Amino acid sequence: MASTHLIALCTCPDEATARRLASEVVEAGLAACVNILPGVTSVFYWEGEAQSEPEQLLLIKTTDTAYSRLEAHLVASHPYELPEVVAVGIEKGLQGFLDWIAQQAR
Repeated sequence: MASTHLIALCTCPDEATARRLASEVVEAGLAACVNILPGVTSVFYWEGEAQSEPEQLLLIKTTDTAYSRLEAHLVASHPYELPEVVAVGIEKGLQGFLDWIAQQAR
């Protein structure tokens, strides 16, 4: 059974981008809440070379109903050519908090 509540993950190159994207998705009703985690280091291959970059990680609380619009917004507004946008289902949680996510992420 698919989860109706999701945590979407998106890395950002700096604090200004992270704050802007977090504000945009909450104000647009695409997410109930976004946590910004600074000090993340991402190690990855890009264009045939190993990279290591400091980033900020967004933890975006949303719903499966809002996810496709959230993803489209992040892709359109993100400075990266190929931004990290992935989501995992929330299997369990405080029911009142889950209800709040559903009310906010429409």
